[in-house]
Amino acid sequence: MAKCRLLLVSLLAISTVLVMSVAGAFAARTPEQTVESYLKAMKEQKYDQAYQYLSKAMAGQKDAETWTKETTYQMQTAEVKIFEYEVFPGKIDGDVAKVPNILKSQDKFLNQLGATEYELYTLIKENGEWRIDQQEQVDKADQAKWFKKPAS
Repeated sequence: MAKCRLLLVSLLAISTVLVMSVAGAFAARTPEQTVESYLKAMKEQKYDQAYQYLSKAMAGQKDAETWTKETTYQMQTAEVKIFEYEVFPGKIDGDVAKVPNILKSQDKFLNQLGATEYELYTLIKENGEWRIDQQEQVDKADQAKWFKKPAS
């Protein structure tokens, strides 16, 4: 009986440590990791996974199922293909972060030629996690501010 109790206590302790480690790793996601994970999910057409990185406002206040269905339809209709992306270091100011990204993609409506897009993601803290709240194109005049070239 004492051995069973000791085994049970040990298993509970190990389980608690594992759960807290996983929860801590998820909560500790940086703004850059959030954008990277979102873009990876979008590239792989895993829109249900992409949803988890969006703020309520960015998701249009829609639940995961509705947003996923609508996004799937929009992406298929536009024949969007994401070829690659490069997330750059962001800037954090309190509970707001700005993360730049260079996107190489193509679609049949807005980017038929597959021109490189310079994007800036605004993230906010929502329920203690970084979430994408806005995405915008960076004007050519502002690109040097966000997309620093490494020293040669």
